[in-house]
Parts: sequence; structure tokens; C-alpha cells
Amino acid sequence: MRVMAQMSMVMNLDKCIGCHTCSVTCKQAWTNRTGVEYVWFNNVETRPGVGYPRSYEDQERWGGGWVRTKRGRLQLRSGGRFAKLARIFSNPKLPEIHDYYEPWTYDYDMLLNAPAGEHTPVARPKSLLTGDDMKISWSANWDDNLGGSQETLQEDPILRSMSEKIRDEFENTFMFYLPRICEHCLNPSCVASCPSGAMYKRAEDGIVLVDQDQCRGWRMCVSGCPYKKVYFNHKTGKAEKCTMCYPRIEVGLPTVCSETCVGRLRYIGLVLYDADAVLAAAAVEDEADLLEAQRSVFLDPDDPAVVAAARRDGIPDDWIDAAQRSPIWALIQKYRVALPLHPEYRTMPMVWYIPPLSPVVDTVAGTGNDGEDHRNLFAAIDKLRIPVEYLAGLFSAGDTGPVEESLHRLAAMRSYMRGVNLSQTRDESIARAVGMSGTEVEAMYRLLAIAKYEDRYVIPAAHSETARQLEELGNEGCSLDYDGGPGMGGAGPFGLSSGTPVPVAVENFHALKNRQTADSPAGPSTSGRVNLLNWDGNGTPDGMFPPRHGKEADE
Repeated sequence: MRVMAQMSMVMNLDKCIGCHTCSVTCKQAWTNRTGVEYVWFNNVETRPGVGYPRSYEDQERWGGGWVRTKRGRLQLRSGGRFAKLARIFSNPKLPEIHDYYEPWTYDYDMLLNAPAGEHTPVARPKSLLTGDDMKISWSANWDDNLGGSQETLQEDPILRSMSEKIRDEFENTFMFYLPRICEHCLNPSCVASCPSGAMYKRAEDGIVLVDQDQCRGWRMCVSGCPYKKVYFNHKTGKAEKCTMCYPRIEVGLPTVCSETCVGRLRYIGLVLYDADAVLAAAAVEDEADLLEAQRSVFLDPDDPAVVAAARRDGIPDDWIDAAQRSPIWALIQKYRVALPLHPEYRTMPMVWYIPPLSPVVDTVAGTGNDGEDHRNLFAAIDKLRIPVEYLAGLFSAGDTGPVEESLHRLAAMRSYMRGVNLSQTRDESIARAVGMSGTEVEAMYRLLAIAKYEDRYVIPAAHSETARQLEELGNEGCSLDYDGGPGMGGAGPFGLSSGTPVPVAVENFHALKNRQTADSPAGPSTSGRVNLLNWDGNGTPDGMFPPRHGKEADE
């Protein structure tokens, strides 16, 4: 047994309201730069829907993740070394810009400075890639609130596998929001796919990063990731991905998306796992067994033998204590309500989800019955085949058992706590019906409903003795870059840069200076005015400060 620590996240989908605050703050923090206008490290999808990029779950098309061979070994779905070498200069299994979306802004200057005329001026959409007028036909959240659902229905891989009746009665089924970030997997296929070794998984906390110096821009990692959470920066020629805000994690702070989440649905904590058991767990024959196989890899942090082994393997005592207080361990192993996203990809994802109970409650209430009564809820969960099947396609490789177990426990928690809050009665039969005690149900309620900040985020700070090592890894793995920085170095077709050093279309059409000082990326700034939304803090554009006069100007 080799004990390692993994920084992990759980999201309670019952709390997500689809406000996209997490996406916007992540965008501002990490991808508010040229070359990554189309990139969202964090995005929120409406389900059912085709997601971002379009139909990313269709691995027959994209070839992401792992497959099990007849010999019981794992191999990349996209092929081994020879397959990658054969198409290293032309990889056909890459999402194109229309699979993501062509990013745009609006010509707001037209609204403010258009001359008087017969018609009301219009702020036309302008492409951030070319600067030309464009027609908006797709975006990172085109399925928002089931918008355009009938047009994209057949593209959802999970709905495609369900019955015709279910798909035809789409508007009568259900809807929920699914926030997604990089899964920071225990068995990451993106790392295994990288020909240059630029992708790596940090030994300290399991966060998957990209070494910008080593990245050659082959983009095999984009193909290899089944969640399509690795992106290509067309300015730097490098791969980028969610870093789990590791500069914040190292000082004990949660990620930006978690910190700003309106619904307080995210939990972050450490999980101790047996690194020697990962490969065997990911290679189990039956996909339905992958969930329990991954759970078996996690180690009980309160077990004295595990604690001794963790200390032997160099895990500090405060990290062991954080693992013992971790909300992730409680939600995955103790209460068993959290489930992984697409375990059938065999990457062992470490961002887990609590499935939404709201569609079930709403359906029961719609029949005129008590939507919070545990007997009604238990019966409804068994009969509502549509949401359980769909959720199973997302979180348990099609096996409805784990989803039903999670939903039953969430329903029992609601019914039990209603009795506590309304009549001061504790009906232990409700807890026993789902294999729990009343004390456990109340503890789960405190964690899911009223947990404080320090309960939701149990993040041990990095140790000073490893600060130099972490700093070096951080300089290599940070995806933020700038002109002349480490990610821009080197010339030549096979050097440190992934191609010609001439900037690509984004900068050919509109220089960064114009982007920072203009109300529209397609034209010059109106004299004396600066758009602070486009300014990245570099330099002092004209109009930012009052003009200098006299001696001050001479200096």
C-alpha cells in the first residue's frame, strides 16, 4: 500500500441555480487573455443537452479516455504510441472552433456615437477571432434552460440511448444544471496521451497541470481527455487547462469557482488513496463495477494502519488531520451520496456530484401529494425511470442502483429533518430504511444544508519545507502566460514553441493594445475613453489618466 493525497471536489447539484457566477469568475481569473477567448475552464451545462464542446461525451467520435483490452489491460482509446506518431502532425480527432463556439463581442460604440438617422442603431456581434460581423449560432451554453432542445436533442449521447418515448416527451421530463471543471483524475488519460511529457500530476496533491516549457502543442491531450477539459491556446501554441487554482490551494484557500459560488454547492477536501490499487481498479471488467472499484481505492483516514502508512510515505500530520475532517470522504464513503462523472471512461475522476432530487420532489408535488413524505418520495424514485436512467448514464455507467441509493438517502434526509424541525420528532424508521442512523442523517444534513465555510473547505496549506519545490512546479505548470514569458520561448517548428512565432489570427487582426483601449475590438477607441472591461492592467492607455501639464509632463 502506497498512500498518496488527492485534492478533490464534490458538487451538490440540488443547489445549482445555473447563474454561471463560477464560470465568469474563473474566466476573469484564468482565461481573460488573447488566444483563449473560446475557453471556459469552468462551464455550467443544462442537462439534458449536448454540452461544451458539442457532444464531448461521444467517445466513438473523439476517442477519449481508456478502454480495457481482452487481456485485461488498459490502453488509450485514441491509440498507443505508434498511432499517435502516425497522426502527430494531423490529428483528425480534435474539436474545431464550431464544436466549441466562435467567441464574440458587440460593437457597443455604435450605440453611443452613431449619427442621427431613421433607424435605431444596433450593436452588431463581432467575432473576437476575425473582427468581422458574425451571426451567433452556437455558444458554450446553447442548451441553457433547454433552449433549442428540439434541434439538438438527437446529439445528446445519453438521450440517444434511451427510448423513443422518453426523447419525444422531452419537455415533460426534467432539467438540471451540471457545472464542470477538469476532473484531476487518478488515472488521467490526458497525461498518458502527451507525447512531450508536458502534462503531469503533482505528487503532493494530485492536481493535473501543464508544463508550458515542455509543451510542443501536439494537442494529443485534447483528444485524450474524455471530458474535453484541455484546451489549445492559439496565441502561445500551448495546451492549457483548469489548474484547480493551485496558488490558492497552496495557502489554504478554495478555488475561485468555489469561493464565488452563489449556491454554496461545492466542497473541497483531501482524500487519501492507495496509489498501488489505482490501475487494478480502473481495469475492472464490468463498467458497472467501476464506481465501487474507485471507492475501494480510497483509504479510511481514521484507520490507525492508514495513518501509520501515510506518515511513512511522507504525508504531514496536518494533512492527515485534514483528510479526517474532509467533507469529500464523508460524502463519498460515509454517506455514499456523491457519484463520479462518467466512470466508464476509466480515468478515475476526482470531481464528484450529488445527483439532484428536485425533479423527483416537483413531480410528486405536481400530483397533489406531499412531496416531502418519504413514502411518496421512495415510491416516486423507483417509478420515475426517466431521470434515474439519465442520471445513471452520467454518474454510474448506466447502473441505476447507486443513483437510487443516493436519491433515497437524500429523500430520507428531507423527510427526517422535516419531522425534527416541525414536530420535534425523530423517526428512526426513516433513517433505517436507507441504512443509516438518525445521528448520521442529521450530520449529513448539517454538511449538505447548513455547513459553514470551514466545513465545506478543508484545505491544508502547503508546507514551508516544500515551498521551493512547489514554486518551481508552479512556474512550470501555470497556464497563464504573456509575451516574452516562459510559455512563449523558443523558435523553430520543433522547438519549445509549437510552430511559427508569428502571432495567429487573433493578433493579426487586432493588436492587444486596441483590444485594451477600445469599446469594440473591430475599431479604434473613441478619443478620451477607455473600456476597463477589456483593459488587462498593462500599460497606461490614452484616456486612462488626466493629461499631464507643465513640469510634470516634462518629467
